[in-house]
Amino acid sequence: MAKTRHTDLGALFANHPVFTLDQACDMLRSGGPATVRNRLKHHLKKGRLRSIARGVYAVVPPGTNPESWVPDPFLVALAIRPDAIFSHHSALELLGAAHSTWSVCTACTASRRVTLRIPNSTIRVFPHPTPLARSGHVELGIRRVERRATLLRTTGPERTLVEGFRQLDLVGGVTELVASAGGFGSLDLALLEEVLECYSVRRLWAAVGWFLERHAEAFGVREEDLLRFQRHRPRSPIYLARNTRTGRFLARWNLVLPPDVGRGDPDAGEP
Repeated sequence: MAKTRHTDLGALFANHPVFTLDQACDMLRSGGPATVRNRLKHHLKKGRLRSIARGVYAVVPPGTNPESWVPDPFLVALAIRPDAIFSHHSALELLGAAHSTWSVCTACTASRRVTLRIPNSTIRVFPHPTPLARSGHVELGIRRVERRATLLRTTGPERTLVEGFRQLDLVGGVTELVASAGGFGSLDLALLEEVLECYSVRRLWAAVGWFLERHAEAFGVREEDLLRFQRHRPRSPIYLARNTRTGRFLARWNLVLPPDVGRGDPDAGEP
């Protein structure tokens, strides 16, 4: 029996670098939560596991000091919310486009909001964006990305760009978003428009339109494409970053950029 249990735990540790107590109970099928918890405590004492939060465990790589080792926040987020769709700056990282590193891991889920602080990182999980949840489009623009032999779901370039402009605080601001998104390999303009139609916010149409105009050559954007986005621009000037009241005005998009953004744009001026 002891050998069977060891094999069960070995499979659990090998296939799930981060797992919850509930997941362990379901996978091991040997005894109740108290029994499984006691078995896990044994491995905690041996340094094979590290407790990340209440009921959340991470497998410590062999030969690593469990006290100084830091678990992957993406895998921790996936363990606590298996339906997680990574978003914002976390999506930029998974897509290989992030201009800088961040200590916040963000994801959307069908479950309630949760914030979990782990060594060197904070995990923030939000409900799916209301406009997408109401219209049944939470899977729109999603990609699957492999990370440490685990498949993760993340917003693709198109949705990441739109949602980045929607919540600039979650991508590190306009400069970080534009520098990162400028490195995307390609953009599907039809998908971009579909995402924007779901949100139906003129500020986002203008922001994405400005971004496409700025990177027209890199993404193969034509003037006729820009005109489609321009038709949805705000009817009067609007600030891209809501916490600023000064900036550079882009007449074509009726958009006021933060003062340090958009230098060199042909129609930039005072609002």
